[in-house]
Amino acid sequence: MGDESTALRRVLRQAGGPEILDVLAERLSGADLTTLLLEVMRVRARALAPADVLRRYTSDRFVGPSVVPFERLRRAEDAVLSVVPAGFELVTLSPVAPLGAHSAPATVDQNKVISTIRNTEVAADPTNALALEAAVRRRGSPGPVRLAAFQRVVRAQQFAGAGAYAHFGLFALVSADRDTGNLAFERRHLAEHLRLLTDAVRACGIAEPEVRVTVLDPRFAHVSAGLDATDDPGRESGRGYYSGLCFKIYADGVELGDGGFVDWTARLLGNRKERLLISGLGVDRLS
Repeated sequence: MGDESTALRRVLRQAGGPEILDVLAERLSGADLTTLLLEVMRVRARALAPADVLRRYTSDRFVGPSVVPFERLRRAEDAVLSVVPAGFELVTLSPVAPLGAHSAPATVDQNKVISTIRNTEVAADPTNALALEAAVRRRGSPGPVRLAAFQRVVRAQQFAGAGAYAHFGLFALVSADRDTGNLAFERRHLAEHLRLLTDAVRACGIAEPEVRVTVLDPRFAHVSAGLDATDDPGRESGRGYYSGLCFKIYADGVELGDGGFVDWTARLLGNRKERLLISGLGVDRLS
């Protein structure tokens, strides 16, 4: 954070003073800011030669093609699709979401997302867009909503290690409904997600997926009872992001999937009775 603050102070000095940040962030309307930034990008793009674009293509980690061959990714997607039950509707998501889609309902720092100048942001996780779609559908219908999607996403933070890419494919699930008491929603949909995800992993040729469950709220201790899962009380990631209970899926020590309960639809709809379970698998790692 210190390096970022130093860089910001330097940029603000060059731009004419710290008040420029207030003008851009608060005093200009969203439409006026978009108009200004579109012109800035038009002027900057006009100054680029084709060689400049090619040089950026070879050096920018966000824009190069995937290192995983297309055929392997497609086989993994087809294998996952083969086990998706009819109860889940497959949705083709836009590559961009509304500005704040990842940071407003969730706890993701906006700097981890690629923001655009048109009040949108590049998809960093399909569950966020699926949650928005689920909220719209829940607002118009009292019934449960089950959605699934494949999406290639981009994340701005640096990753290290094998299988860590700036952009990668995810298969995501969301289940949304109203609380009916006694954690009935949680028990039913957790079992459904885990069954689907582990079936998908096996369909990709990975014989022994391991589910590790972390109980974040003592009331959820019996939600995972009877599941073929290992308790993982020491997990640190996801605390503050998930509520109640979360899980990860591994094979041969490699993390393949993640999920848990979140309050996003409750916050989006202003109704504390709304419940949402999200989960996903990394397609690149399944291929």
